[in-house]
Amino acid sequence: MTTGHIVIYEPDDLMLGLLVEWLRQAGHEVAAAAQADRDTTVDLVIISLHSPKRQGSGVIRAMRSIHPRTPFIAMSSQFRAGLSPVGAAARELGVERVLAKPLTRDELLAAVAAVIGTH
Repeated sequence: MTTGHIVIYEPDDLMLGLLVEWLRQAGHEVAAAAQADRDTTVDLVIISLHSPKRQGSGVIRAMRSIHPRTPFIAMSSQFRAGLSPVGAAARELGVERVLAKPLTRDELLAAVAAVIGTH
């Protein structure tokens, strides 16, 4: 059962492969940003941010121009473990959730379910 179409912006090929595998195993259709069809309806964008404080909001704004009505989850190794997924960092970036890297499969799937649920 497909639960959502997700596009991932992740520059690290190993991390990208892992995220794609976890999400596909959970029943999601997943595409890396470079392979995403712009005409496809996207239920969620997951974006990896190298420097959320310096460049995060600009990157998110640029991606919102491509996916204007799509919810976002931002991930970064710059977020500290235990960070509230819906707290100040999420509000500052204008995203629905934030995740600290490294992250677990369960953390990723819980965030996805919280944002898009299951269709």
